[in-house]
Amino acid sequence: MTARILLLAAVVAVCPVARSADYAGPRPPKPDVPYLVQADKLVETEKNEAKEVKVKNDTAYVVSGAASPARTPLPEPAFVLLTKDFVPEKIELFRMQVRNGNREVTLGPKRKRAEDRPVHMLVTRLAEHLYKLEVDEPLEDGEYCLTPEGVNAVFCFQIY
Repeated sequence: MTARILLLAAVVAVCPVARSADYAGPRPPKPDVPYLVQADKLVETEKNEAKEVKVKNDTAYVVSGAASPARTPLPEPAFVLLTKDFVPEKIELFRMQVRNGNREVTLGPKRKRAEDRPVHMLVTRLAEHLYKLEVDEPLEDGEYCLTPEGVNAVFCFQIY
C-alpha cells in the first residue's frame, strides 16, 4: 500500500498540471480584445478596422491617425486575451509605418521585407478562454497592431 502511494505521489509530481487556477493577475473586462499587461493593470488596445488599399502588387492596410492612444514603455510587451470568437494562435503582430498621418502595414505576395512579416509571439493558456500573448524579441519604439488572421480588425498600440 505504501509503495502505491509513493508511486502515485511520484507520478503526480512529474506530470504537468494545468496551472489555470494559479493565475491571479488581472482579467480583461471584454472578450476578444487584447489588453497590454503593465504590472498589475491592463491597458485596452485601440480597436479599429483597417482599410484595404491596393498598391502595385502589394496590399496596404491603413488605419486612420498617426498614433495609438494605447501606449507601453515595454519593448517586449505582453497581452492578456479573453477569447470568445478569436483563436489566440491565429493572431499576428505587425509593425506599422506612419505615412500621411495614417498608420499602415504593406503586405506583398511574398513578404520579402522584414516589416512585412509578423513578429513571433508565444501563446500561453492561463485559464479557460484566457490567454497570454508574449512578444519574444525586443521591439523598437513605434506603432504596432495585433490582427486575427483573415479579418481586417486591428488592435493597435504604441511602444515609446
